[in-house]
Amino acid sequence: MSQEKKPYWYTIRAAAEYLQVGEPTIYRWMRDGRITFRKVGDSTRFLKEDLDAVVQIHPSSKDIHKVQAICPVCHHDEMAEGTLEATGKNHFRPSNVKFWTLKDINIKTTARMCARCGAITVFGDLEKLANLNADIQRAESEEQRDKDEA
Repeated sequence: MSQEKKPYWYTIRAAAEYLQVGEPTIYRWMRDGRITFRKVGDSTRFLKEDLDAVVQIHPSSKDIHKVQAICPVCHHDEMAEGTLEATGKNHFRPSNVKFWTLKDINIKTTARMCARCGAITVFGDLEKLANLNADIQRAESEEQRDKDEA
């Protein structure tokens, strides 16, 4: 017989200690639906992944590349890189492009899948988006200048 590892159940007090917050904070998060909990009879219990999921990561702008390496759903750090495809390549097209151009306005996307929960996140080429936004602003300012001259 193989012996299965049983999950460790945290009480409210143990959860507060683990997250280094007060018990009233745990109760508030439960009431607000910010933390997943289980009821076993009259007892409230948490799994470690429930507690880890409530921790939000806010990387600085210099660490923005690290965001792509962490699952936004379960915060696991093993992400498989790939592409998200349908009948062809998926691209992002900004909705505010209102000018005709010979330039390709599709922004290439890449995708990563979490090895733990299977969540897929899609990322676009920020440099191309910045260039398109600059082109949009340039076209709008030229349009405004033409209106002012008329």
